[in-house]
Amino acid sequence: MRIIFNSLAAFIFLTGSVKAQQGLDNDTLVSKESYAKDVTVIGQYSRADIHQLPEVVGTSIMAGKKNSLIVMDNVNGNVVTNTMRQVMAKVPGIHVWESEGSGIQIGVAARGLSPNRSWEFNTRQNGYDIAADPFGYPEAYYTPQLQAVQRIQVVRGAGSLQYGPQFGGMINFVMRDGSDIRKNFQFETQNTVGSYGLINTYNAVGGETEKVHYYAFYDHRNADGWRENSRYKTGTGFATATWKVNKRLRIGAEVTSWHANSQQPGGLTDAQFAQNDKQSLRSRNWFDLKWNIGTLKASYDFAENKRLQATLFGFAGDRSSIGFMLPPNVKDTINAATLDYNNRTVFVDEYRNMGAELRYLSDYNLFNTRSTFSGGLRYYKGRTNRYNNGKGDTGSDFNTDIMGEYPQQLLFTTTNWAAFAENIFRIGEHFKIIPGLRVEQIGNEVSGQINMVNNTPVKASEQSRSRSFLLAGVGAEYHIGKTEIYANWSQAYRPVLFSDLTANGTTDIIDPNLEDAKGYNFDLGYRGNIKDYLFFDAGIFFLQYDNRIGLIAQQNPDGSFYNYRTNVGNSQSKGVEALMEFNPVKAFSNNLKYGSFSVFASVGYTDAHYDDFTLTTRVGNELRTVNYKDKKVENAPEWIIRYGVNYFYKGLTATVQWSYVDEAFSDANNTVTPTANGLNGLIPSYHIGDISVNYKFLERYNVRAGLNNITDESYFTRRAGGYPGPGLMPADGRNFYVSLGLKL
Repeated sequence: MRIIFNSLAAFIFLTGSVKAQQGLDNDTLVSKESYAKDVTVIGQYSRADIHQLPEVVGTSIMAGKKNSLIVMDNVNGNVVTNTMRQVMAKVPGIHVWESEGSGIQIGVAARGLSPNRSWEFNTRQNGYDIAADPFGYPEAYYTPQLQAVQRIQVVRGAGSLQYGPQFGGMINFVMRDGSDIRKNFQFETQNTVGSYGLINTYNAVGGETEKVHYYAFYDHRNADGWRENSRYKTGTGFATATWKVNKRLRIGAEVTSWHANSQQPGGLTDAQFAQNDKQSLRSRNWFDLKWNIGTLKASYDFAENKRLQATLFGFAGDRSSIGFMLPPNVKDTINAATLDYNNRTVFVDEYRNMGAELRYLSDYNLFNTRSTFSGGLRYYKGRTNRYNNGKGDTGSDFNTDIMGEYPQQLLFTTTNWAAFAENIFRIGEHFKIIPGLRVEQIGNEVSGQINMVNNTPVKASEQSRSRSFLLAGVGAEYHIGKTEIYANWSQAYRPVLFSDLTANGTTDIIDPNLEDAKGYNFDLGYRGNIKDYLFFDAGIFFLQYDNRIGLIAQQNPDGSFYNYRTNVGNSQSKGVEALMEFNPVKAFSNNLKYGSFSVFASVGYTDAHYDDFTLTTRVGNELRTVNYKDKKVENAPEWIIRYGVNYFYKGLTATVQWSYVDEAFSDANNTVTPTANGLNGLIPSYHIGDISVNYKFLERYNVRAGLNNITDESYFTRRAGGYPGPGLMPADGRNFYVSLGLKL
């Protein structure tokens, strides 16, 4: 830690020695004392794709938090397939799982947490939840089509006070809504072709009148995929409209409908990967997703900086999969007795959720100084029906028909009430302190059957849990010109998941005192702009993650064994997250005759270890206890470095980006030598290069093109224990895309 603190101190000294300018131009954000609506065109005339969020956005306080704002119009990368290593290149420390090239699901994490479907982040679209169930099953199966996203807001762990359960932070996809269109009607289309049969068409209409602004799009994408047996198709529809009733009141509605169907090529062993990383040993595995979301919103401005916002949302989603789910060293072959393939296994989830949030923000005077208060109430009700291990057909196409009943049929319900409050206290001209509190009340219920034995249902251990707790946090900023030192400490939690509440009543036992994972995030950093040529944000962090849940094998007096699910230990993550983007042309000459260019480097260093993590397993007829203390946390590479060059000339933008991700372990045992089935072992480090070009001409037209993985690196980022594996999951090799768009 001493090295980390000394490095940060040196960075602050060197950067602070450059005279900070008072003015802001088109390539910078807005004044620190600004307020921004939820959907705001920040830096519209800038070519910068990364900014710091204003201190207040809508009804949310962002001051004193580690945060990033990605301006999608300025991202020069492959947004057609949601390539997150390019989109989040300048958000330091973001770990991306690249186990499929379709972009249907993203997997991102930070600070040594698992990227599994971004489940350590609180994922939102326009401020409301889009995960399957943020309290019991927080996997983000749905990812908005990035061509339709206006901004991506990223808040690190400090987002827990305003947004609830997460350790990694909050990601909010702010969709286009027509508020930036300055005419009654606009049509836009973007059409893309690429490697391996990629075809994408994005078509949208939008506009703004005196009373209404609106936007609607439909996006279709399909491809054969880089690997064998990896074809997919997706369709996304979205519509939003906002009615300006008067100068103070706005009422809006939006609807999202998304369907994705993809063939899953399955995992490989390390030997199979070395032989041919494009091969697939599974031709009968499929994944199907349907997501439908409806939202009503109302906002009322009592005064310029005093507003009330209400959101009501409902969500219906289905997740279905069918496949042959044994490890990759077991072949899916014709059964000699039946002269057909063996039956596949079917899994179906149904998610039915609804929620409401009421948020209020107001400026007020305290001791003749302006302060800002933000508070809110939240209600959430979730219902998940889970049907597992159904006996499917022997065919090869997608089909969820089963023979008989599902052996596992479970019902999960979640109820949540929450209230939060944060306040900006301004002390003098330069210093701000931002304390906050959040009160949570969570209830979970589980019922149903865990299995069928001899046609007799085996009931799940019925669970009904209710708990309340308080989260606290405090942030601070000290401004030096247009730069600032910031710090934040916030408690966080992750609720007990649905999988932790289900057990076979005859062989497993759940700890009646099972607790939610709790801990805190700490940040200290320095960020800001130097004129129009330097943007930087460098800081250190510390993440304490307590009460991790695991299984402990136990033995009964009669000699039989059972698994005991309980809280088994803690982990810690600490490190550095730093970004710098520098434009030497603007710094030294400001002569733009031959264009301009910037260089950037995004560096994340993470030291993630188990502090005390004890598991007991059965080995034959004996119990073996292992403490993983000082073992590295799985899926936590030490170094994640992304750097590159952007070139700008009139309507042309070209970007060359390089990414390095360090090696990581796939299990808490820190297994180095891969197992024969490919499920455990080291995940090697890798380097990836990308080139992207965007040319806008005649005001209405654009041409985009890119070459991803230019060196055709053979690599993988994860080992999966189940879907979409099992086994190691190869990432895509070299591929290209070309896109043509216009606006009328």
